[in-house]
Amino acid sequence: MTAINGEGKDQVIFVTKEEHEIPSTVRLVEEDANEDNEEKGLILASGEINWDCPCLGGMASGVCGEQFKTAFTCFHLSQEEVKGSDCLEPFRSMQECFRQHPEQFPQEDDLQTANPEPDSEQNYSPSISDFSTSEESDPLPSQLPIAS
Repeated sequence: MTAINGEGKDQVIFVTKEEHEIPSTVRLVEEDANEDNEEKGLILASGEINWDCPCLGGMASGVCGEQFKTAFTCFHLSQEEVKGSDCLEPFRSMQECFRQHPEQFPQEDDLQTANPEPDSEQNYSPSISDFSTSEESDPLPSQLPIAS
């Protein structure tokens, strides 16, 4: 007789010797021997989304997997002029799920707070406001007189 122990996060199933000797009835889908299973890509030849593609980084199977699948499928199938513009609600739902699970989906601000960089090692990226075009400042190269 099969015994199931469901304590903790794992489920342990014990079977008897007789149960173990019964042949499996599981039928595997026959795969094309010429097809490289490792490199199927995101979109299969049938046009379906390959949810097992490593390029998705496990998003399809995480805590927000269903929301991700719904939003991604909507975007993939979108026929709108601006692709995905008809998918705002599924993307909002996915984003809300991300917010509800900050331990798995930290916001960029949370990452910077958790891992602050020392001032001496921070990468400085100039912004457009760092460049002045006022007459008091040094002229920009395009404002320099051209020698003739």
